[in-house]
Amino acid sequence: MNGNHFNVLESGPIINLLSMSKDPIPGKLFLKDKLGLTGMEVSLNQLPEGGSVPFYHTHRENEELYLFIGGQGQFQVDGQIVDVKEGTAIRVSAEGERTLRNNGTGDLYFIVIQVQAGSLRQWVQTDGVILDKPVTWQE
Repeated sequence: MNGNHFNVLESGPIINLLSMSKDPIPGKLFLKDKLGLTGMEVSLNQLPEGGSVPFYHTHRENEELYLFIGGQGQFQVDGQIVDVKEGTAIRVSAEGERTLRNNGTGDLYFIVIQVQAGSLRQWVQTDGVILDKPVTWQE
């Protein structure tokens, strides 16, 4: 469903990412093109038990925010290892050399948000506008 000011994607349960998403990596679903995002890239991720990213990577311009929403694993950035689990959030600058692995039992689930470093000029307290309009819901 799409409207004048929104796009919706139903990706299904995140526990099915490994079987349904192959673009370009099994278990990773990129949302930028599917939702028409213009200021960020977001991916939904499922890393199986024992799985790992087999390389380090950096970015030219984008910082990343990793939000872990299930499972357990380890995240490595610039040689430092951080244990991750549901509720862990890690921000990595563009230059940070990063990788991760699932050394827990069961799958590791996380969301990655990429955005150009230094591009945030306004946020909810300075950008949000409360409308003088009552909230209604169609039953």
